[in-house]
Amino acid sequence: MVAARKDRDTARTLLYSTLLADIGNREIELGHALGDAEVLEVVQRAIKRRRESVEQFTKGGRTDLADRESFEIKALEEYLPPQAGEGDIRAAVEVAVKDGAASLGAVMGKVMPQFKGRADGALINRIAREVLAG
Repeated sequence: MVAARKDRDTARTLLYSTLLADIGNREIELGHALGDAEVLEVVQRAIKRRRESVEQFTKGGRTDLADRESFEIKALEEYLPPQAGEGDIRAAVEVAVKDGAASLGAVMGKVMPQFKGRADGALINRIAREVLAG
């Protein structure tokens, strides 16, 4: 945030201020200082909100706002750990199905903890549906 302020980058400064406020609100909500995993969850929620906004702005024909949200997503993704590849997720889903998970909920329950913070739940869900259908 300091670097963004020094560079007079108002977009990044606002983004980081909002993120710090989200982290502070989560600390108040939980009643303790957040650990790394909890801060990661706050960042992931912020990204998810912005992805939903991009979708809505695109549907509404507001590409200027969608572009701004996309910029914020890219800036926030810098703080996430390296994301798991689709092949890794597909392999984990196939293992879960072979181990007896026959429903989508069972597969998601086994696979999600393995990729916590490293993969989007929607991607895992899509892959799980494909594997279960095929």
